[in-house]
Amino acid sequence: MYKLMLCLRYLRTRYIALASIISVTLGVATMVVVNAVMSGFSHEMHIRLHGILSDVVMESHSLDGFYQWQKHMDAVKAVAGDDIEDMTVTVHVPAMLNLRVRDQWYPRQVTVIGIDDETYNKVSDFSKYLKHPANRQQVDFNLKENGYDGPDDSKLVESGWEYRRDKIKYQRELEDEMRRFETLHQTGRMPEARRTNPNEFAAMPSPLGENGAADVDVVTPKFADDPSAPPLPGPPPADLADRMAKKATQAVNALAAAGGDPFAQRYKQPESNTFDPMKHQAPGIILGMAVASIRQRDADGNVKDIFLAVPGDDVRLTFPSAESPPKAISETFTVVDFYESKMNEYDAGFAFVPLSKLQSLRYMTHPELGSAISTIQIRLKPGANLQEFTNRLRSEFPAEVYPFRIQSWKDMQGPLLAAVQMEKTILNILLFLIIGVAGFGILATFYMIVVEKTKDIGILKSLGASGGGIMSIFVGYGLSLGIVGSGVGCILGLLFVWNINHVARLIEIITGQEVFDPTIYYFQEIPTIVEPMAIVMVVTGAMLIAVMASVLPAIRAARLHPVEALRYE
Repeated sequence: MYKLMLCLRYLRTRYIALASIISVTLGVATMVVVNAVMSGFSHEMHIRLHGILSDVVMESHSLDGFYQWQKHMDAVKAVAGDDIEDMTVTVHVPAMLNLRVRDQWYPRQVTVIGIDDETYNKVSDFSKYLKHPANRQQVDFNLKENGYDGPDDSKLVESGWEYRRDKIKYQRELEDEMRRFETLHQTGRMPEARRTNPNEFAAMPSPLGENGAADVDVVTPKFADDPSAPPLPGPPPADLADRMAKKATQAVNALAAAGGDPFAQRYKQPESNTFDPMKHQAPGIILGMAVASIRQRDADGNVKDIFLAVPGDDVRLTFPSAESPPKAISETFTVVDFYESKMNEYDAGFAFVPLSKLQSLRYMTHPELGSAISTIQIRLKPGANLQEFTNRLRSEFPAEVYPFRIQSWKDMQGPLLAAVQMEKTILNILLFLIIGVAGFGILATFYMIVVEKTKDIGILKSLGASGGGIMSIFVGYGLSLGIVGSGVGCILGLLFVWNINHVARLIEIITGQEVFDPTIYYFQEIPTIVEPMAIVMVVTGAMLIAVMASVLPAIRAARLHPVEALRYE
C-alpha cells in the first residue's frame, strides 16, 4: 500500500516529472497524427490506383496484342473460376491527342484504352469517377445534352449537345459572314481605303464562356459612318444551310428517278446518312480531366481550371496501327465525358474509347483468329486471396509459353506503394525517437530523485522495506508517467486528427499560405484514417519506454544499504 501512496505523492509533488510527461505526451500525439494522415493518404492512393485497374491483369507482351483471348479466358476460369467475379478485355495503345484551341493544335501524349462499356465497369470502379451522372450509373460513349460536373464536382455549365449546337451554329454564321465580306471586297463594293485600312477590323469576343474550350479569335468588318458605303446584307436565316442541303438532295433524287443520269442513283442516300455535327457526333472519347484542362491561379490568386476541350468538342487522335511495320492512323473523336480520379498519373495520361472502334481502326481483326486484345482484366470475389490467386495463374500460364504476363494491381503499382510504405515506416521510426528522448529525460529525473531521496530510502529499508518494494516504487512511478503521458497524448492526437482540416484553415489564415496547393494536390481536405491497432501500439510503446527508463534508477535504489544511506545523516 505504501508503494502506491508514494508513487501518487511523487507524481503530485515532483513537478520536474511534468517535463517528462509533456515529452511523452507530445511524442504520442505526434505519432497518432502522423499515422492517421499517412494511413489516410495511403488509403486514398490505394482506392485511386485500384479504381482504374482490376484485381489481376493479363497483359500482352507486344503492342499488337494477342488473339484467341476467349480460349484463354475459358482456361483461366477452369483453373480459378471459384475466385473470379467478372472478366473483361481491353486494348492499350500509346497515342497523340490533338486539341484545337483558338485555331491552333495543342498536342497531348496519352494512353488510349479501348473498353467494353458493358463489362469494364464490372471489373473496376471506372464509372464512379466520370463527371456525368448518367455515365456513373452505366457508362456509354454517347454525348449527353448537358449536366456535366466540373472539377471537384462543380458544374460545367457549357458542355454537351447544347454547347455543341451553339458552337457549330456560331461557326457557320461566322463563315457566312466572312464569305459575304470577301465577296464585297472582291466585287469592289467596298471603298478602296476601307479594304486596306487595318483599323477597320476589330477582334470579336468569343461567345463561349470561361468554360468554353474552343475560344476562337475572329475578325469582323467595322465600317465608319459613311453614306456612300453600300449597306451590308443582313444575316442569313439560321436554317439556310439545312434548307439548301434538303433541296440539293431532293434535286439529285428527282434526277435519278427521271433517269437523267444513270450514275445519279449511287448518290441517292437518306438524309440521315449525311454527317451533320449539329445532329451527329464522331465516335465518343472519355478524357482524363487533366488532359483537357490546365489548373492555375488567376491574377487575384484564385485557383481556376482552364479547359482546352469540354464534352461536345471534337479532338484528333493519332496512334500506331497493329500492322508490321506500324503506320500512323488519325481519327476524329467527340469528347463525351471526363474522368477524374484525382491521381495526376491517370487524369493526365489516359483516354478511353469504344473497344470495337479501336480494334477496327488499328486493324486488329483477323478473318480466322477474330479480334486481338491487349489485356484480360479480372475482378476477384470479396475475400479471395489476391497474391495466392496471382501465383496460381502464373504457375499455370507461364510468361515464357503464353503471349501475356500476369500481374496483380499491386504488382503493377509496386514501386509507388512500396515508396509510400517506406515513408510511413521511416516517419514512425523517427517520431518514436522523440518518445525515446523523453525516456532519457525520465531516466535522468529518476536518478536525481534517487540521489535526493537516499535518506528516505535508508529509513524505509531500516523499517523493513525490501529491495523489491523499493524498486517497485520507482518502476510504478515510471509506469504512472507513461500512462498519464501516453493517455493525454493519445487524446490530444485524436482531437487534432478530427479537427485537422480546421487547423489547416487556421494555419492558412495565420500564414497567408495554403497548406496544400490545389494546383498540385487534387483534393480539398486532408484524408485521415484512425487505425485502432496503431493507436494501441503507440500507447503501449510509450508506456514501455517510460517503464524501461525507470528500471536502472530503481535497481540503484533497491541496492542501497540502509547503513550506507544513513551514515552521514
